[in-house]
Amino acid sequence: MKALVKMQAGAGNWEVIDKPEPKINDDQVKIKVEYIGVCGSDIHTYEGHYNVNAAGLTIGHEFAGIVAEIGKNVTNVKVGDRVTSETTFYVCGTCRYCQAQEYNLCPHRKGLGTQQDGAAAEYVIARKESVHILPQNLSTREASIAEAAACAHHGVNKAQITKGDIVLVLGPGPIGLLTAQVVMAHGGRVVMTGLTQDAGRLQVAKEKFGVEYIVDVQKDDPKKLIDELTDGYGADICYDCTGAVPSMHLGMNLLRKKGQYVQIGLFAKDEVSVDFSKIIQKELVVSGSRSQNTYDWEPTLRLMSERKIDANKMITHEVRIDEWDKAYDLIKSGQAIKVVMKPI
Repeated sequence: MKALVKMQAGAGNWEVIDKPEPKINDDQVKIKVEYIGVCGSDIHTYEGHYNVNAAGLTIGHEFAGIVAEIGKNVTNVKVGDRVTSETTFYVCGTCRYCQAQEYNLCPHRKGLGTQQDGAAAEYVIARKESVHILPQNLSTREASIAEAAACAHHGVNKAQITKGDIVLVLGPGPIGLLTAQVVMAHGGRVVMTGLTQDAGRLQVAKEKFGVEYIVDVQKDDPKKLIDELTDGYGADICYDCTGAVPSMHLGMNLLRKKGQYVQIGLFAKDEVSVDFSKIIQKELVVSGSRSQNTYDWEPTLRLMSERKIDANKMITHEVRIDEWDKAYDLIKSGQAIKVVMKPI
């Protein structure tokens, strides 16, 4: 079968090659891939900023397809089912995180497309517990970005949203747009910020996805808007989806006392400068959000089937895996929101 493979460690080194079709064990599911979503972490992998030492690895962890074969212990799906899968391929099952079904925190976890061959191929193998059947009205093309949507769902639920809360979503990238949709599904009123270079994305947020307020922080004062909306108290919740230090500071500045701050975006450096006096004096609740977990998937698929998360509006471009360089250029240039690839 054809597969998009990171041939050796370091930056670059992606190539479409022939690989043997993978074989399943008794507890696994073989899926014929129909669509693969391209994630920001895939871009980081290509550029050598993430999963640097991977070699011989089939990339791709956002996908959907058709069940082609099941192991003898698999009862939750059958051949022919339309499915997607969590990225979790292996967990130890015995640590305290696994016992609490917090598989994203298992210290021994292996993920598709990072430590285990992923989905940018004709077939992929998933563990039975990770596979989810698609709602009837959700296509495999739409469901190929379910993992990204589940990450947004996971992050949003790190804070407690009350209907009518003023919620900052910093950054109009794919995760920011998905996060805004989940927030609105929970009854939050979204204020989305971006830079002047994000003007097109901010307009998309407002016109396509119904984001109530958009702010170019290089042209307008977000504090003035937040003060008007909250009688000067500050925003209730902030989700930073940028991983940019100035954005983090802005979010904490705009939160009210006892506000909730959630870091979803990854920083370029592991260590960043944080104003802890602000966290202390305002009694902010600060949380991190890592990937997604089993309990995020069914609610996410339901929101997608109800079009409260609109995948068709998120997916702007489609290519084949042998056109991965085109997908890279579309994403890096800002022309695309989400790109999906089809196996050859």
